[in-house]
Order: sequence, then structure tokens, then C-alpha cells
Amino acid sequence: MCAHQPLCPAAAADASAPHVVAAHPEQGWSLLCDGAIVFDDTGELLPDGRIVAPHRAPAERPLSIAA
Repeated sequence: MCAHQPLCPAAAADASAPHVVAAHPEQGWSLLCDGAIVFDDTGELLPDGRIVAPHRAPAERPLSIAA
């Protein structure tokens, strides 16, 4: 599926190496050249069916200002 050189590593071995081959930001996902699907919430669906849960850091809560 991947046409660039050197070939991409297997899915999840180096998540930064594969290139996006189909982007669907309106639906919140992109297909990578290694066959993985990545979602805007940082979750992934790997080609072998494994799921990588979203791994975003929790948002910081604003401090309350006492009156």
C-alpha cells in the first residue's frame, strides 16, 4: 500500500513514519499508508484489527477565583 522509500515500518512500530493517503477531517479520521486508521481523538484502528485507545492528556481545569 505504501509507495514511498524507505518503506514504512509495520503499524504501531513508529507512528510518525507512515503518510496520510486519505484524510476525512469532516468525519474525524485519516487512513495511513501502512493501513492504520487514526482518529482525531488520538485513537487508532490497526490493520490487524487491534485498537489503540485515545491517549490525550486530560485538559487542565481552570482555577476558581474566590469572591
